[in-house]
Amino acid sequence: MKTRMKNSSEFQNGKAENKNDFLISHEKAKMQGGSARMSLLILLSIFLCAAFIMSLVYHNFPELTEEEYETIKIPKNMDDAKALGRVLSKYKDTYYVQVLVGYFATYIFLQTFAIPGSIFLSILSGFLYPFPLALFLVCLCSGLGASFCYLLSYVVGRPVVYKYLTDKAVKWSQQVEKHREHLINYIIFLRITPFLPNWFINITSPVINVPLKTFFIGTFLGVAPPSFVAIKAGTTLYQLTTAGEAVSWNSMIVLVVLAVVSILPAIFQKKLKQKFE
Repeated sequence: MKTRMKNSSEFQNGKAENKNDFLISHEKAKMQGGSARMSLLILLSIFLCAAFIMSLVYHNFPELTEEEYETIKIPKNMDDAKALGRVLSKYKDTYYVQVLVGYFATYIFLQTFAIPGSIFLSILSGFLYPFPLALFLVCLCSGLGASFCYLLSYVVGRPVVYKYLTDKAVKWSQQVEKHREHLINYIIFLRITPFLPNWFINITSPVINVPLKTFFIGTFLGVAPPSFVAIKAGTTLYQLTTAGEAVSWNSMIVLVVLAVVSILPAIFQKKLKQKFE
């Protein structure tokens, strides 16, 4: 009983210290002149620069007909994805590098600025490329895009997180501290499961001191299982009517099993540590 009371007391003290550390960082950000409005302006400038680079990428695309040109946009539904896939598959063999670079840049752009649509690009990759290449592409794009989002948050996102996401960030900071010794496993688990939105993980990770290397590796590995499902569905692209059809009960069971497996080392390590203590 005393041991339980002691552990409970230590846990509560840890939570209080963690919250205090977060709030102290908040005050430091204020003292350093961190402004949410200024950060948003800087972010907008970076976004416009990235959008300009994307326009240069699309400018190097092969000459398209007017009808084809209308399909070159970020997919919002399966119809958009099918139309885009039809055009890209037509030019993929002749203009392989241009299409690959366009796909790569677009995926990273969406991930970096947390713009919806990457799920359709994941499905599309299974239609355009062999499975091993498609899976590597999606994992790499997800890892790089999330890392760029991380870096944006590190540079200009702190005041925004402190102002608008303080409570949620404090709670996740407490969870990160609990899993600090096996952080990669925890990030893999979060990427597989829907417990936290990906955009939230991306922008708060640098604020609560998740190392970038750990963040990238955990993301790269963690997005593989759900991407496997999306890419596999892409092989039957024209049979799909919604993105939800890409997920079957079998694939859901597989994702749950993989999520449990990803967190098992952390659970066993914690049990062993408690036993020897």
